[in-house]
Amino acid sequence: MTTGSPAAGEWSHFRHGADVGVRGKGPTKAAAFEQAARALFAAVTPLDRIAPRAVVEIACEAPNDGLLLVDWLNALIYRMAVDRMLFSRFEVALGGARLSGRAWGEPVDPARHEPAVEPKGATYTALSVRREAGGDWVAECVVDV
Repeated sequence: MTTGSPAAGEWSHFRHGADVGVRGKGPTKAAAFEQAARALFAAVTPLDRIAPRAVVEIACEAPNDGLLLVDWLNALIYRMAVDRMLFSRFEVALGGARLSGRAWGEPVDPARHEPAVEPKGATYTALSVRREAGGDWVAECVVDV
């Protein structure tokens, strides 16, 4: 499944055994990270079911882009578990080894959201952050569900 406009980027899933691969693609590295987060939550429930009512701030720091992607996704998974929220809108700013992000969402409503899976953690499996020949950025990894 893929969604998103070319300007905003797009997200998709890829198969990996019992887990799910999440992939974000965009014109910038930050946009690819945003789309990877969309793919993460789209594995839980359709994104149009999640209202962007409340915002949470997330900050990460890692020595390389791949570890920064895993830290970003794991921070979102942590906030999902602790705050009992789902997110559908994301904003990422990257500066060197630092990520400053925002995620908009709402508390989980099991009857309305009908969560399909519960992400446990982003992994280093199939981890890649790269710029493609056409100029777009791709950020992807496998998420344990």
